[in-house]
Amino acid sequence: MNHPSAPPRRAAGFTLIEILVAVVIVGILLAVAFPSFMDSIRKGRRSEAMSAMAALQQAQERYRGNNAAYAASTSVLGAASSSTPNGYYAISVLSSTATGYELLADGASSSQSNDGACAKLGVQINGGNIQYGGCSSCTTFTWAATNACWSR
Repeated sequence: MNHPSAPPRRAAGFTLIEILVAVVIVGILLAVAFPSFMDSIRKGRRSEAMSAMAALQQAQERYRGNNAAYAASTSVLGAASSSTPNGYYAISVLSSTATGYELLADGASSSQSNDGACAKLGVQINGGNIQYGGCSSCTTFTWAATNACWSR
């Protein structure tokens, strides 16, 4: 029994306004954090392309040791697949000569194909010199000694 001079009890819980404010704050945090999170995921997956191209570089050098020129395709090099192990990139030989070659890792998954300027990664070996490249929808790379897509 309540005494007439006692203050009325307040109901426990949250009001609708408090819940809506919390939902709006969580939504804003997700809108800011999610794109950054996906960029980090994409950057981490680039290592798979780098590793696959390093393996192809070694295979190219072995092939060149026994032949007059570098191999023109991944199948000649004995590659079991033309994609990376998790399927994030399709790997191919763009061109080859007696003194060099170009390799391409093209973003095959929807995440990696949306990797902006790094959707396609390339390596060029010419006369023993190596250059790296990256682009979003190019057919030829602008080769540079360093490239943001290949940063460590």
